[in-house]
Amino acid sequence: MFDPDKYIEKKKDELKEIKGRTVVAASGGVDSTVCAFLAHTVVDDLKVVFIDDGLMREGEPEQVSSFFKERGLDITVVNAQKEFFDSLKGITDPEEKRKAFRNTFYTVLGRILKDFKAKYLIQGTIAADIKETKGGIKTQHNVLEQIGIDPKRYGLTIVEPLKDIYKHEVRAVGRALGLPEQLWDRIPFPGPGLACRVIGEVTPERTEVVRKATKITEEELLELKPFQTFAVLLNDKATGMKNGNRIFGNIIAVRCVESKDALTAFPTNVPWKKLEKLRDRILNEIPSVIKVVYDITPKPPSTIEYI
Repeated sequence: MFDPDKYIEKKKDELKEIKGRTVVAASGGVDSTVCAFLAHTVVDDLKVVFIDDGLMREGEPEQVSSFFKERGLDITVVNAQKEFFDSLKGITDPEEKRKAFRNTFYTVLGRILKDFKAKYLIQGTIAADIKETKGGIKTQHNVLEQIGIDPKRYGLTIVEPLKDIYKHEVRAVGRALGLPEQLWDRIPFPGPGLACRVIGEVTPERTEVVRKATKITEEELLELKPFQTFAVLLNDKATGMKNGNRIFGNIIAVRCVESKDALTAFPTNVPWKKLEKLRDRILNEIPSVIKVVYDITPKPPSTIEYI
């Protein structure tokens, strides 16, 4: 049986061996935050970096920065939105998107590491990331050695404290570390952010549509305590009517699933009245959306994310 307290002590002993300036690449999610707090008390020269790629939830950079600062960690927020959107311009293939994101992420991070004169990078790779990458299901941007990329190309030594455990175990570690429940029990969010939830080309305008839909979806469905819930902007448009005129509008797909380890998942049985309220809010608060659908596909055959 997994013992989070013993795991914490084991990982802290490993992290004590790090000598030199160390950067934690934080996204605000459970995995990278747990890594940061594992390292916080045992790594002497630790800096937390949050790269604002423009693909996060609404208000994420400000919230992440405040959270770490309030707990005494040294955090730097780097605005790299233009670089990420430029790298994604014109790309529609899912794997090409992930590769473009990964290359930009490590280019930006590599520059930061040089500025900080850092020797080590700690990141929140978990077992499911490695398994899906090795299985050829989809590459995760934070899995390098496992897909044949030499981290030294980016001028860094990578440390992955959580790569041997799954999400539910990471949550147990976060709880044992004393992190607040709203963090250790937070739903997963993909490394490439909303780029995974925009089907077709990722632009600032299309990202803003799905960002608003994500906020509404989380506000309406998180009380059901699902493993994960989010909105996806589809590439096609649908015919609709507004003010007596025919228009072509955006299609939002809503995903809400139950899972333990992200390797399998089943759609949440959301009450109809709640789905109606969610639909009405998306249609009313995002004028460009003309159709809202609810995804009832399990994993397998589908993955949880669309991309």
